[in-house]
Amino acid sequence: MSKTERRVVITGLGVLAPNGHGLDEFETALREGRSGIRHHAHLEELKFACQVGGIPQDVEQFQGQYLTDEELFAMNANMIYAAIGAIDAWQDAGFEVPGPDVEADWDTGAIIGTGIGGIDTISETLGPRVDAGKVRRLGSTMVEQIMSSGNSARIAGKLALGNQVSTNSSACNTGTEAIIQATQRIRNGQSVRMLAGGSEGHSHYIWAGFDAMRVLNRSKNDDPAAASRPLSASAAGFIPGSGAGVLMLEELESAQARGARIYAEVLGGALNCGGHRQGGSMTAPNPNSVQRCIRGALADAGIAGGDVDAINGHLTATFADPHEVNNWSKALEVAPGDMPHIHSTKSLIGHALGAAGGLECVAAVLELHKGFIHGSLNCEDLHPELDEFAGAIVHETVDVPDLQIVAKASFGFGDVNGCVILKKFA
Repeated sequence: MSKTERRVVITGLGVLAPNGHGLDEFETALREGRSGIRHHAHLEELKFACQVGGIPQDVEQFQGQYLTDEELFAMNANMIYAAIGAIDAWQDAGFEVPGPDVEADWDTGAIIGTGIGGIDTISETLGPRVDAGKVRRLGSTMVEQIMSSGNSARIAGKLALGNQVSTNSSACNTGTEAIIQATQRIRNGQSVRMLAGGSEGHSHYIWAGFDAMRVLNRSKNDDPAAASRPLSASAAGFIPGSGAGVLMLEELESAQARGARIYAEVLGGALNCGGHRQGGSMTAPNPNSVQRCIRGALADAGIAGGDVDAINGHLTATFADPHEVNNWSKALEVAPGDMPHIHSTKSLIGHALGAAGGLECVAAVLELHKGFIHGSLNCEDLHPELDEFAGAIVHETVDVPDLQIVAKASFGFGDVNGCVILKKFA
């Protein structure tokens, strides 16, 4: 991103996570180290090796507060999660949901991505009915339920958004990428406000491919809270998650003019791809590209590596965790003993794929705003390759009143990377 005079701040947050809906519940879960990972009987019945996962709870009981029955009829879980997260962020920023006769807000848009959203509708309805020769029974809303842009398009209609409205998809980097792209749009003067983040449904059709790859932890089906183990010697794969995390990004002058509460500032960010070279592949990151991405974010933010107070890592509980921590050390140009605090939100909610970056950015912004760093669960048996970083790894929540800068990164399938630098607003 190119630096301009326009500063971008965060004025609203929306979160629907496996361990909490809404900012108060989510913050409490983070502080208390409360896991949202549970055993799911349907995964056992389907003979999944990994039978645990992170799914937001009781959504059916409150989704009607956000969406009409007619709207819900044409939406799948991914779209519902995205809408709840976006509407919460919108209202948290101080706006009311507009009526149907209100003109479009030409200054406000949305980039809300998803990794594999909509596959449940395709697998459960579209495919079987088409194969059975029942095309006429698909209904008139099938296309809007399966198109990737369905979640952001539905949000645009709900909130009368008139600026850019699109759905990005960049695997595990989706949510972080959306936030960086939305920041760029505001910086460039193309919009005043942008909702940005990611969502992902909880369909077993999404999770099945990862189960088949044997990249999910299958050893903790009887102890779900202990299943997601980033940074641990006994890490045995990630745990699938779902939900939505959405931020309201806004030009500083606009936020100040309307007296908005400001959570934090987006100092900068960077995106790149490793090109599947130097060890990078569809499923593994090129370490050089990871380091270049982090350095690019630092340069765009105008800070040095030593200015970073905390890292909300990608840290999925796979073989890549030790490599990621080493890449952070090299990119920040700090010795292991001088590393900033580092932790993994995935230890509490699992890996929410396209929603991961959005959910974890909400966590990072809350930490900056409230002055704390939540602990990473289940890494008491620290990976031996991380022994020299032990002093930086946060096991239990700590209060950090002077927390100023958090770096959040996501590294996704396809060797794609994103890093965003967030600063406490003052």
